[in-house]
Amino acid sequence: MWNFKHTKYFLIFSFAILLITSCSEEKQIAIHPAIIPAPSTQQINDGIFEMSNATGIFSDDAFRQVADFLKSYIEYGSEIKLKSEDYKNVINFKKDASITNEEGYQLKVTTNEITITASSAKGAFYAVQSLRQLLPASFENSTFKGSTVSVQNLEITDAPQFKYRGMHLDVGRHFFPVDFIKKYIDLMSMLKMNTFHWHLTEDQGWRIEIKKYPKLQEIAAYRNETLIGHYSDQPHQFDGKKYGGFYTQEEIKDIVKYATERQIDVIPEIEMPGHAQAAISAYPELGCTGKPIDVATKWGIFEDIYCPKEATFKFLEDVIDEVIALFPSKYIHIGGDEAPKTRWKNCAHCQALIKKEGLKDEYGLQSYFITRMEKYINSKGKQIIGWDEILEGGLAPNATVMSWRGTEGAVIAAQQHHDVILTPGSHCYFDHYQSTKEEEPLAIGGFLPLEKVYSFNPIPKELTKEESKYVLGAQGNVWTEYMKDSKQVEYMAFPRMIALSEVVWSENKNKDFENFKNRLEFYQQRLDARDVNYANHLYEVLGKSEIKDGVLYMNLKTNSGTKTIRYTLDGTEPNINSTIYKKPLLIDKSVTINAASFSDKSQVSGVFNETVKMHKAVGKKISFDVAPSEKYNAGGNNALINGISGSNKRYGDDQWLGFNGKDVEITIDLGKEMNVNSIATRFNNQVGSWIYAPTQVVVSFPGNEEYLPIEMEQSEEKIVDLKLETKIFTRYIKLKVMNYGIIPDGKQGAGHLPWTFIDEIIVE
Repeated sequence: MWNFKHTKYFLIFSFAILLITSCSEEKQIAIHPAIIPAPSTQQINDGIFEMSNATGIFSDDAFRQVADFLKSYIEYGSEIKLKSEDYKNVINFKKDASITNEEGYQLKVTTNEITITASSAKGAFYAVQSLRQLLPASFENSTFKGSTVSVQNLEITDAPQFKYRGMHLDVGRHFFPVDFIKKYIDLMSMLKMNTFHWHLTEDQGWRIEIKKYPKLQEIAAYRNETLIGHYSDQPHQFDGKKYGGFYTQEEIKDIVKYATERQIDVIPEIEMPGHAQAAISAYPELGCTGKPIDVATKWGIFEDIYCPKEATFKFLEDVIDEVIALFPSKYIHIGGDEAPKTRWKNCAHCQALIKKEGLKDEYGLQSYFITRMEKYINSKGKQIIGWDEILEGGLAPNATVMSWRGTEGAVIAAQQHHDVILTPGSHCYFDHYQSTKEEEPLAIGGFLPLEKVYSFNPIPKELTKEESKYVLGAQGNVWTEYMKDSKQVEYMAFPRMIALSEVVWSENKNKDFENFKNRLEFYQQRLDARDVNYANHLYEVLGKSEIKDGVLYMNLKTNSGTKTIRYTLDGTEPNINSTIYKKPLLIDKSVTINAASFSDKSQVSGVFNETVKMHKAVGKKISFDVAPSEKYNAGGNNALINGISGSNKRYGDDQWLGFNGKDVEITIDLGKEMNVNSIATRFNNQVGSWIYAPTQVVVSFPGNEEYLPIEMEQSEEKIVDLKLETKIFTRYIKLKVMNYGIIPDGKQGAGHLPWTFIDEIIVE
């Protein structure tokens, strides 16, 4: 059975690593297995297999390429050279058709033989990835020194939980070189991920060479300049520098071949009908107005989308023809998301087409558009994937739905017996912040720590067992508006990709976050060897407020349980002599908490900092007539009365509460009547993220006559403050917060109701 819970194994592992990394020992101590993603079953046995120049390697013909991959991996930069004769022990690849899952495998290591058994090259390749983690990390960068390697004797039987295990990369907002794309694929393959979703076309740049339409390379692949800072920063500023690039068809063929050798399917995404401004800039006749426009220079959603004319469909069919010739994958992703209908509403052709086809409205026209393109793509032997907006107006007959706006789209599609892939923003958007620290690099927003990724279950609870069969798997998305280079992509993708790999591969019964963190700590040595700029928050101190019986406590923890937390309450920096944290801290006055993780001799993390401001509502009872969104309720209802204010930069931390498109009434019970002199709160106003401050807040005091409507001035500031001076003796305070209303045309999310985000309610 799978078992890594015994600390002694990790002590052995740590000692082994010290010996290995010293590079001075001729003989290596075997690494204790800490494989990611966790195998289905694993039995560790006594003894070792000693790999050396006396080791042979043999394979069935079906696995020759995989065996060559392993041979090259071991031999490149190493003194060890595997042989085919006169050997002492052997690595054997064997085909066994009785292994029914084509991605499953068995890996058996004994003193005399390493045996890899599978029914397909996929399974054999994944066995190699597990074996790879039993070898020193120095093999990853070809710096291993020594003539022998000891491999722990064990038996593994393994197969994935889901057949779709994906990672996405947006190259439209920022463009990345071929070498990095290959590195990204390599890192995916190490984790047994099997699908690379390549987002190739966007408003801000077209990235794939289409020979029939050269202006896509000449015009659509380049923008005149790029937005500086965050979209929500007002006024917008730009760098004034031309930016862009595209992949030639030869480069794409090379990348696809590279991925195929690593058992990864590459799914291209060609966006339609929205996110098409770059293409329309090259060929204005593809839009409804026919007027020239520029490639987009900032982020967002744009009104110029493909017009459903015959010329547009001919263009897209020609593009698809060239795309299909480059990508052997079963799927073509056609986007289908965030397509404003403004141009279609004002287009005579579109309105005539709606009438001619008997469509209900512009959403029906989008369904017509997607269905027509699906029929063409199906005729070429391919199937489409689309974002969950393709459900609007009716789902195309054979489409697979990629559910990103929560899990609702997946539930609807699966209940209609359509295949679905889960990629909700709450758990799978790796462009969100992963730490609450203010010094984290700029990101789009949100908060998605490693533990939340790991907690994800791709099967929505609303589905029956039969409906669950339509869930193919899950995918992590990397949107690159705020990722200017490959190092930033790595920082945002890792280690969250590693957590997701275990979500989609390992069975839920084998998932244990504490155990995962222990294994991750050692996996990071492989990332170091591969020069991956991963985010290392393993030792970071996290704080969580808690209210018990009206009393406020602060709980501190670190992602790694092997370190000691030391803290101060007076705002000074913690050091090796500061108080050791042992139990939740009782907070009964305003304090500034600083805390950090320490080893026996030194500080090993940054400083956690939290200021708690005591006021009359802290720890009191609070209720809402509308529940906060599950996506933005990390701190629970008490987040608004715990003395802690939310981040000035982010709306996704555990202090802001988000309400989706609704008015909300909040009641605070102070427990007894008392003097109230002021009430203050803050609202987030990041309009680029569909978040708007309210239009009005009505403050009242149940049991009293006073009723105070406050009209909110519209502002371009990211944070809008509200403070009410009053003199009243009351027990209850009620705030009715009015949602902004429909987002106006020309703004991101136009036509939708925005979010309202509320911060601490300070009563003094």
